[in-house]
Amino acid sequence: MKHRPSDALAPFACTFSPQLPELLNKLNCTIAISTYQAGKLVLISPKNDEELVQLPRSFHKPMGIGYRPERGQLALATKDEVILFSNSVELARHYPRKPGTYDALFVPRAAYYTNALDLHDLSFGSDGLYAVNTLFSCLVRIDEHYNFTPVWKPKFVTKIASEDRCHLNGMAMENGKPRYVTAFGQGDTPQSWRETLMETGVVIDTDTDEVLADGLGMPHSPMLYNHKLYVLLSATGELICLDPKTGSRETVYKTDGFLRGMSMAGDYLFIGMSKLRKNSSTFAKLDIANRANQAGIAIIHLPTGAFTAKLTYQNSVDEIYDVQVLKSMLRPNILNTLTNDFRSALVIPNKTYWARSQAD
Repeated sequence: MKHRPSDALAPFACTFSPQLPELLNKLNCTIAISTYQAGKLVLISPKNDEELVQLPRSFHKPMGIGYRPERGQLALATKDEVILFSNSVELARHYPRKPGTYDALFVPRAAYYTNALDLHDLSFGSDGLYAVNTLFSCLVRIDEHYNFTPVWKPKFVTKIASEDRCHLNGMAMENGKPRYVTAFGQGDTPQSWRETLMETGVVIDTDTDEVLADGLGMPHSPMLYNHKLYVLLSATGELICLDPKTGSRETVYKTDGFLRGMSMAGDYLFIGMSKLRKNSSTFAKLDIANRANQAGIAIIHLPTGAFTAKLTYQNSVDEIYDVQVLKSMLRPNILNTLTNDFRSALVIPNKTYWARSQAD
């Protein structure tokens, strides 16, 4: 592992495998992670084949990241709103602070005021923006009409109520619709899942309402790829592969870490790793409680299940929720609404402007 930056006390100091920058260059991509603990969306890009550059941007409790590359759109679930961003290559080229530096710039375009729903996974679908509403134990659509519109709930949940009955958290899309979800249990009472973290996690097929797999330890981040379903078991540090037709499972990769957040580029899976909260009675029950002491990204070569590279934070980041690979972008930027930069960015059809008088 190489150490970057050399000053270990700098914010977001990290170490990373020497081959990681070259791999990102080869894949022509940037890693985006959300860390609600640090209140940041962090973009990790290759500076060259030996160095990385990071761009941490502040948001209120960022969680799920939705990405629709064909339309240049990104969505971010935060504490009480979902923010939509649109990419402008022209604005990026002329960004006043660093002209000629960025190849993409995600600018805030709209916000949905959901209020505090504890939204987890977020995905663009063929008919709108979908989210996992963990507090109300259901899948929802996010739009301008309501705080949320329920579209599906597990059949064992008898009432949509703000009680986090089964800790529904993950969502895998198929043909523009949610197809598989993960939850920590099948309970129907407030936070019933807390006492059985290691043994009651499930994957559910939303088309049939049937449980595809059970007995899982804190399943997160389901993802469909090549007709197979990949799921992270946070409690045991495993990446498993499920056959959607039979429910049979196999372990693809295992490590001493709390895994959550997963995205794919080429043949490589980018998986988020989190430290466990030291004072959490919930996390203290896990098998990996004494070993999950690193936060960062693990990269796995999916065809072989072999470890390829890793980035490990030395400070600032302890817990990661989501991971998204931004393809065809080697140096993107993103603006929040907490500073004045975004107020100076103007986009109309076929033209862009930076308002000089407002730039700070």
